[in-house]
Amino acid sequence: MKIATYNVNGIGGRLPILLRWLALAEPDIVCLQELKAPQDKFPEKEIRDAGYDAIWHGQSRWNGVAMLSRVGEIHETRRGLPGDPHDEQSRYIEAAVGGILVAGLYLPNGNPWPGPKFDYKLTWMERLHGHLAGLFELDAPVVACGDYNVIPTDLDVYKPENWKDDALYAPEAQAAYRRLLDQGWTDAIRHLHPDERIYSFWAYWRQSFERNAGIRIDHLLLNKPATKRLRAAGVDTRPRGWEKTSDHAPAWIELAASERRVRR
Repeated sequence: MKIATYNVNGIGGRLPILLRWLALAEPDIVCLQELKAPQDKFPEKEIRDAGYDAIWHGQSRWNGVAMLSRVGEIHETRRGLPGDPHDEQSRYIEAAVGGILVAGLYLPNGNPWPGPKFDYKLTWMERLHGHLAGLFELDAPVVACGDYNVIPTDLDVYKPENWKDDALYAPEAQAAYRRLLDQGWTDAIRHLHPDERIYSFWAYWRQSFERNAGIRIDHLLLNKPATKRLRAAGVDTRPRGWEKTSDHAPAWIELAASERRVRR
């Protein structure tokens, strides 16, 4: 089972990139972020023609998340992160697919830091912490993946000094991310590559991708049953080198097969 997370940075303009990558990489389940499209503008037909079922939580201009599957029906269990009934930003979607509970998220950027947007980021992370605490205890595999907009450590950034004033690298955001790991979640890529510099985002300027001057902010967190099935993890950098592409690359994991089914 190959599960991936991909911030497409606008599904309308990047749809050819997404479809090309789906055909090339053949992931089984994909969580998408930053659709930048309202609910009725999601390219459902094109996605289904590519062999994938889909659910999505759209929003015009910004945000928006989706989940794709080619391994069975997507049984949606939640859209929207609990804890704030007035939060209208489309940043969270959750479903049972192929015996795995998958949570797809797009965590707030938080810039400028400090300020109201950063306060919202920390509040959102606190809500995420509370919700994932319950999911972690399930006896079925759970994968919480997406664009976390957090650089966890200095190993996850090309030049830490260039990010010292950015909300993605803020100590408070890093501490909130560590609190998730302290719950017991496994950062899949770091678990299998403890000392390797692996990035998932490269800015468009100064040939950042060509110089591999990136950061790692797209993460896949696994509970204990999912961690036991973890076989491989990484970032597929190929689409980042294509023209008119997203500034992110898909991060992915491979889990060993199992006949178990998710129970909620």
